[in-house]
Amino acid sequence: MRPALRRLFLSAVTTDSEASPDVSGWHTRCLHCRTRLHVGPGGEPLGAASLEHVVPRAWFGKRAAAALTARVGDAPDDARNLAIACTRCNHDKGKGPDARGPQDSRAHEVVEALLSKRLARWRDAPSDDRDGID
Repeated sequence: MRPALRRLFLSAVTTDSEASPDVSGWHTRCLHCRTRLHVGPGGEPLGAASLEHVVPRAWFGKRAAAALTARVGDAPDDARNLAIACTRCNHDKGKGPDARGPQDSRAHEVVEALLSKRLARWRDAPSDDRDGID
């Protein structure tokens, strides 16, 4: 796995208030279905963990998604837009709301609700140790 992708996983998990670190990595729950997920200490996904762009990358730069993208600093890889999800939920979102685009009112509602859920789980990442694991 590329180091840049591992950094994105760590960015998502260290800013998730439901994620807890231990010597084996991070334990959290899927943003969608709440399935237990595990991310290794170096940011590698273990089991069914996948990286979720809450507001889809393809929606950035589209007028219909401007209000959503502004909430994450207009950057798809901003930590506020990253979450850990199980591969099943992430894949289903990609086939459904993500694919329909921000002009579809139901897709917009789904992504807006997920973004609100992600922001409610927000915590500042540890400043002295980016991975936060002792």
